[in-house]
Amino acid sequence: MKKFFGRLFLALAVPCMLNGILVLALLYERSREAQVLGVIPVLLLSLPAGGMLFLFLWLLFLPVFDKAKTGFRVRMMLGGRRLIYCGLYGMAVQIPVFFKVYVSGTAAETLSPGLRIAGGVLAVCGIFSLLAAGTLRIFFTSRRLSIARRLLMLFTMWIPLVNLAVLLYACRLVYEEYDFEREKVLRSRLRSDTQICKTRYPLLMVHGIGFRDLRYFNYWGRIPRELMKNGAVIYYGNQEALGTIVHNGEDIRTRILQMVKETGASKVNIIAHSKGGLDARYAITRLGMAPYVASLTTMSTPHRGCRFVDYACQLPEGLYRFVAGCFDRTFSRFGDRSPDFYTSTRQFSTEESARFNAETPDDPRVYYQSYASRMKYPWSHLLLAVPFCMIRPLEGENDGLVSTESARWGEFRGVFRNERVRGISHGDMIDLKRQDYKGFDVTEAYVQIVAELKEKGF
Repeated sequence: MKKFFGRLFLALAVPCMLNGILVLALLYERSREAQVLGVIPVLLLSLPAGGMLFLFLWLLFLPVFDKAKTGFRVRMMLGGRRLIYCGLYGMAVQIPVFFKVYVSGTAAETLSPGLRIAGGVLAVCGIFSLLAAGTLRIFFTSRRLSIARRLLMLFTMWIPLVNLAVLLYACRLVYEEYDFEREKVLRSRLRSDTQICKTRYPLLMVHGIGFRDLRYFNYWGRIPRELMKNGAVIYYGNQEALGTIVHNGEDIRTRILQMVKETGASKVNIIAHSKGGLDARYAITRLGMAPYVASLTTMSTPHRGCRFVDYACQLPEGLYRFVAGCFDRTFSRFGDRSPDFYTSTRQFSTEESARFNAETPDDPRVYYQSYASRMKYPWSHLLLAVPFCMIRPLEGENDGLVSTESARWGEFRGVFRNERVRGISHGDMIDLKRQDYKGFDVTEAYVQIVAELKEKGF
């Protein structure tokens, strides 16, 4: 009922707000006909004028009220959707108003041409302000608007009718995002006291190649914060971005021993993405860390190599080493002590992976499990389009870098996918873009993974 009356109020207020000059002029005419003199006409005009100005500013700048308390960003985004709908509604209402004022009716005869022109300018500027403010709010606050969708909004904003269709599409995405965030907030409240991610052993999160555990840009996106909110104790691998498996394995060994000493726990649970899974396996089997590791969960790790790396290895040796040197010099500036792009990338070849697997068997004292994801089309992730197309004919479904078959290791727990056009890429599995996709909640996926580790006694 409250929502109904709120919409009714906006339905009545928006036309009055857009036609403020005409409304005030008619009020003034009625006051003169009633022979109301002195200060009373000024009061009669100032009160509705102030009310309409306040309403307009409130719509433009303030977030909507939300009982679910989804946060300022989401409320501002939802307010942008409301502004767009108010602008479209006001545009539809103005058609009969303009016809009545400019073409026929008593208003066309009573009001002067200058007043009617001023009223028309105010209405047009008001509608434009509502649509522009709403579009800007959505453009800068929505996480479901990808770069391609934002570019679509920019390129179509001056095309009549097409821009309206794009705005309505963006409004639908906004509501889906709001509904997603609202469910997440309600779910968090229901399990706020359960601590479902409070595992027996602390978590060690190990990143993949080409990244570091930076302070101000978390490799794992929003995932660690959600896990800690549900009771998890988290450490990071802090291994190098372009270190070899041997070098990074030593870093992980050092980190495990540090965790055991600091927390007092006898073991740790490792969650590793991409090459991090190989680094962790080396530390467990070859560096004697099995007694200190309860479980290893690998996410999109190329256990059996990547076929497109086999093609890359066929490049001229001089060219490959030149490119490797460029990467090594770059990442040495970011803190890598021993960057080795040449060796670390070639370790992903199928031949090197087979050799690594033979030399690094699983330790029976550690529980191994794995997950994969898959992209649906090359345009699902443009940066991964080329490797996706190279892998698909040879190995089938993949996430743009690693095939589903290569990611299988230990107890295979399944493939993350959704039914949308995009699918789930290699980067989506670590919340790289901090975006939400319909049918896939990356933070909730990790919450459930850790909750299951807790249920298993780890």
